[in-house]
Amino acid sequence: MQHDGTKLTGWVRLGGAVALACGCGSALAQMSPALDRVSLSVGAFSAKPDISTAVGNSFGALNIGDVDGKRKTMPRISGEFLLGDNHGISFDAFRYSQGYANSYSGAYTSGPFGATATAGVNLNFDLDVARLGYRYWFGSGNTVFGVGAGLGYYRVSLDTNAYGAANAGLTGLGFTGYNGNYNRHDSDDAIAPMLEVGVRHALTPDLRLFFDGSGIRKGGGSGVHGSIYNASAGMEWFPVRNVGVSLAYAVTDVDLKREGEGVQRLRIKFQGPVAALKARF
Repeated sequence: MQHDGTKLTGWVRLGGAVALACGCGSALAQMSPALDRVSLSVGAFSAKPDISTAVGNSFGALNIGDVDGKRKTMPRISGEFLLGDNHGISFDAFRYSQGYANSYSGAYTSGPFGATATAGVNLNFDLDVARLGYRYWFGSGNTVFGVGAGLGYYRVSLDTNAYGAANAGLTGLGFTGYNGNYNRHDSDDAIAPMLEVGVRHALTPDLRLFFDGSGIRKGGGSGVHGSIYNASAGMEWFPVRNVGVSLAYAVTDVDLKREGEGVQRLRIKFQGPVAALKARF
């Protein structure tokens, strides 16, 4: 019996050691207070864009130049969930739609000779961007750093109407005139590889700072190709346990090119504040 008691005591000690080791291991693998198991943000992105584009054909291109767009508010949704304590799956999507108009007119007179010219362009632009990525978060303390890759989707649609008119002649002797008009619709969508990074820092469990960056790039070939870069930095605050607000400043830079007739280049950059309601679980 003494021998059996000694064995039982040994098993108890071993079990206690295993439980202690498991407890220590769980503590070491504890999720960072800067991350959430599941989170979802729904908000709006207010941006004032700058856009430039070129249209043409195999004989040449017309660079329409920079067009200053009006400030616009776009819906934006994002979310992330963790697999384990360090493997994150994230997504983000927004839609941008805007119309632009730019025109020029001028007159020239020298003696009996006079000329007038008018030119302009109307653009209707739609851009849908979505991304789905995987990030591995390094660290378990108040600050974590994540790197990853995934897939980005974009759809771009552009309706272009360019026009020009010129009249020239000798005063009192009539004139010769020219009028031209150009209309075209271009649309393309693609899935392209994406890289992304992120940083999270918890000042407290309910007040955190963050930075996110991602890049989507599609190589040459038929259709539209080019790059889309996104970056945002801000803070989030949870006045109650599961619901909070997120405030950030975001920049999106789109540079797309296309071979053949029609729109041959489209460059748009917009930046501004993002405000969202965030839920975490």
